[in-house]
Amino acid sequence: MNSLKKICCAAIFFALTGTFTFAQNGVTFLQFEGKEGPGKGKRIVLVAGDDEYRSEESMPMLAKLLSHRYGFTCTVLFPIEPTTGNIVPSFQNNIPGLEHLEKADLMIMLIRFRELPDAQSKYIENFLKSGKPVIGLRTSTHGFAYSKNLDSPYAKWAYNSKTVGWERGFGQRIFGETWVNHHGIHAKEGTRGLIDGVQQMNDHPVLRGVDDIWGASDVYGIKNLPKEADVLIYGQSTAGMDDKAALMWEKSVMPIAWTKRYQIEGGQPGMAFASTLGASLDFQSEDMRRLVLNASFWLLEMSDVITPNLNVDFVGEYNPTKFGFDTFRKGMRVEDFK
Repeated sequence: MNSLKKICCAAIFFALTGTFTFAQNGVTFLQFEGKEGPGKGKRIVLVAGDDEYRSEESMPMLAKLLSHRYGFTCTVLFPIEPTTGNIVPSFQNNIPGLEHLEKADLMIMLIRFRELPDAQSKYIENFLKSGKPVIGLRTSTHGFAYSKNLDSPYAKWAYNSKTVGWERGFGQRIFGETWVNHHGIHAKEGTRGLIDGVQQMNDHPVLRGVDDIWGASDVYGIKNLPKEADVLIYGQSTAGMDDKAALMWEKSVMPIAWTKRYQIEGGQPGMAFASTLGASLDFQSEDMRRLVLNASFWLLEMSDVITPNLNVDFVGEYNPTKFGFDTFRKGMRVEDFK
């Protein structure tokens, strides 16, 4: 009995530290096996981990689309509160299942202000060292923040980092930007994509079939984007949060989607795609879903697959929750997003 108690106590301890989880589909992660399609045999890991824009809802939706319609095997990871096993987006210190990145061909992330255990961050670092492609949505420009484990080798990933070579952190180094400000008025103005705003990019494969994007999330300020980044779409604030709202031409436009090469110490060069759109409500836009689908094919060197009429219909129902802090659905577990 004493041995059993010791085992139980050890399991509880490791669970509380967020460094030990029993990897199980539907419990600590979701995996959708690829159906038939051009992505058959390739793996995508989608990482949800923000406390405002409901990535725990949008990442499973994208995974179903990519797997059921295009054959990718998709694994979705979530921020899980260890003591309950519930998905708690505001719990910033645990995203179990990142070991799936070891076999992934592409990572899609929407994270914000995470401070993960070093053992979990190591999987992200190794993925980036391999030079494999990555997509960062919305708050991924400020995906990490460190306030406790300041001696961590990954503290340099913090959005406000001053470490030489990692100034402004992970977002700046990988995607080309960190947190700047809300250029639009948060929760009052939306974003209209100016699809033809970059004339020389009109023929870019990522933009095939992308004609009209409107998102309920506001335009982010951009000021540190490096010259080598290729802006695909600029965004304009709208006077209201519906897709019929007028454009606010008195405000300057900002990049809302771009590509950028990245490379970290000891690693191979890789390619990133970033968009400051990506709230769960934004994906009600058909062409926002198309943008991420096209970017996935392009990053995986499958541009020949991209046509203007690729099917981006939802697989099953998608009823996103409005963004906001503490607006997440309470008591939800991984299996609830199947």
